[in-house]
Amino acid sequence: MEDNMVIVGGGIGGLAAALACGRHGAFGPQGQGLRLVEQAPAFGEVGAGVQLGPNVTRILHGWGLQQAVADVAAFPDRLEVRSALSGQLLGTLPLGERALAVYGAPYATIARQDLHALLREAVESLGGIDIDLNTRIASVAPVGEQVQVLTHDGRELDASGVLGADGVWSALRRQLVDDGAPRVTGHLAFRAMVPQSDLPAGVRSQVVTAWMGPHFHAVQYPVRRGEWLNVVVIVHGSVVGDPSVWDHSANAGELRVRLANAGGPLLDLVHAIDDWRLWALSDRPPMRSAQEMALGRLALLGDAAHPMRPYLAQGAGMAIEDAQQLSLSLRAHAGDVPAGFNHYAAARWQRNARVQARAIRNGEIFHLQGPMRVARDVSMKLLGDKLLDLPWLYGYNAA
Repeated sequence: MEDNMVIVGGGIGGLAAALACGRHGAFGPQGQGLRLVEQAPAFGEVGAGVQLGPNVTRILHGWGLQQAVADVAAFPDRLEVRSALSGQLLGTLPLGERALAVYGAPYATIARQDLHALLREAVESLGGIDIDLNTRIASVAPVGEQVQVLTHDGRELDASGVLGADGVWSALRRQLVDDGAPRVTGHLAFRAMVPQSDLPAGVRSQVVTAWMGPHFHAVQYPVRRGEWLNVVVIVHGSVVGDPSVWDHSANAGELRVRLANAGGPLLDLVHAIDDWRLWALSDRPPMRSAQEMALGRLALLGDAAHPMRPYLAQGAGMAIEDAQQLSLSLRAHAGDVPAGFNHYAAARWQRNARVQARAIRNGEIFHLQGPMRVARDVSMKLLGDKLLDLPWLYGYNAA
């Protein structure tokens, strides 16, 4: 049997893996040898925004998606950090032309639905990738030099390798690591995405703004060519019900009460939006070894391997970086899927662990209170872009 791979999960990570491996001919021309299975009856993504640093847009451009991204994204010219209490500007990082000059790729902000759609269209345009919707995986078992994948509807899929891109609550992870459920962080994300034309002129924005407050923070940025605004407010708390559900009922009044001590500009924005969605945030500790990403003929990608808090804005970015590295590793070890998976994991796990750890640390910094909050604000004013610019992150290229 010829080498082939089953990708479990049709989100951003799974589609990125299919596209990268298909474009690079990891298993055959035009995506041949690749099968993507998704349990939902139709492709879809929840409404939220995604920030794409130059480390990510560089990869998307390399996949031929420069125009597709430009058609739907926004390209803010700066990042502003402000006090959520006073509204005072604490620090600025130029993006726009500076990102292009320093890193050779833009900093983009995009609706998750739009990113998912352009990846899906690119995968479908390859023509050789098999896509099975409404397909749930019942079991995965290595058998000799293959992996036997059984679906809930009784089908058997044999593959040389299986890639789990099935998200934070990954079922495939149990096959590889079996380290229990993700940890609930105790942080809640209130999210909204609204047309800017529906907002008062005073709260519309074309820049990325991070608002830092005691025990909460908020981030806003434009999406959809700047015509929409994405807003997320992170607070401490828990949800009633299953934390794995991505969309809980959200009460705008509750959020406004929680942010009652916020300064005028942020409070004005929160009061201008009535419809919010609520997500409980879960993650795992930073990775400790390559075996958490690959072992034998099984591998994990994106949130299935390294779910992270959103405080570095790199969750989708790390999945796309994973996909690029996976395609290069499999191509370099053509005919030897375990070797390709091992190379991929060895090349990726330490970077993913660093991003996970930095995201956790950022959340602590964002939510400081008392004298530590004052010291943070003073440091931000003094150092500004030296704290906000991250060459180790944005200058990355796959090995």
